[in-house]
Amino acid sequence: MKKSIIALSIVTLFLFSCKKESDEPTRKLPERKEPKNVSFTLENSKDWLEKNKDNTKNLDIAYAVNRVDKSNFTKLDSVVIPTDLSGDREFYLPFPFEVSSLDKVDKIILFSYPTQAFATYEYGILTYTGPTSMGSKIHKTPTGLFFTNWKAEETTSTFNDEWELKWNFNIENKEGVGFHEYELPGVPASHSCLRLLEKDAKHMYNWADQWVLANAETVKIKGTPVIVFGSYDFDAPKPWLQLVDNPKALAISESELNSIIKPHLNTILKEQKNRKSAK
Repeated sequence: MKKSIIALSIVTLFLFSCKKESDEPTRKLPERKEPKNVSFTLENSKDWLEKNKDNTKNLDIAYAVNRVDKSNFTKLDSVVIPTDLSGDREFYLPFPFEVSSLDKVDKIILFSYPTQAFATYEYGILTYTGPTSMGSKIHKTPTGLFFTNWKAEETTSTFNDEWELKWNFNIENKEGVGFHEYELPGVPASHSCLRLLEKDAKHMYNWADQWVLANAETVKIKGTPVIVFGSYDFDAPKPWLQLVDNPKALAISESELNSIIKPHLNTILKEQKNRKSAK
């Protein structure tokens, strides 16, 4: 009888251990192609474009580094270009590949005002990053912790009914702030929203979670956490121009992000637990 009890206890312990291991998130860095070196140079935009007009990968990196879309790239006299374009886009943008304070957070979006870039992390691993154009000097984007709310493939701006916003995901319902596809001119130029390139806006639209409402006035489950941080010096030259002299001029360190995330972490984990328990 004792042997049977012991055997049953071992089996139960084994099954519990297996379940616990299966519940643990898989933290694996995505496979990325690293360039031999990361350095930058200033190029004449028209000359460079003529040589690279058919190279989609090079164009994608160049647009991201200069925080512009296709139409605005040609308007620039000179552009910042990596000397080695063989790597993936993540290597030329400022976010770190891992953030330890996020190892229990299943999804989060970070927007950096100083570098005009955004990133997504899953359990502390960078999964996506790209350029953005945030609020202008007179219409600054609010900073702090937000959560994704509702989304619409196409909607009209609450500030101007002539502005059609595609792949829009709201993060501040009362003030109408959200991220969406719109023109990226190479400077913070929005009316407080967070502009994205078309392909990035589509990705974010499908990746982030919407809120769940209990009724018209009450949020039952909040969406994906979003942290907007830092400030932009509107009177200084474009910060990415510094990359020519210092390739790490815009780099955001893991320790910097940890300090930004720390005040919000308990709230993020609380809402995440609520979201999972409701499923």
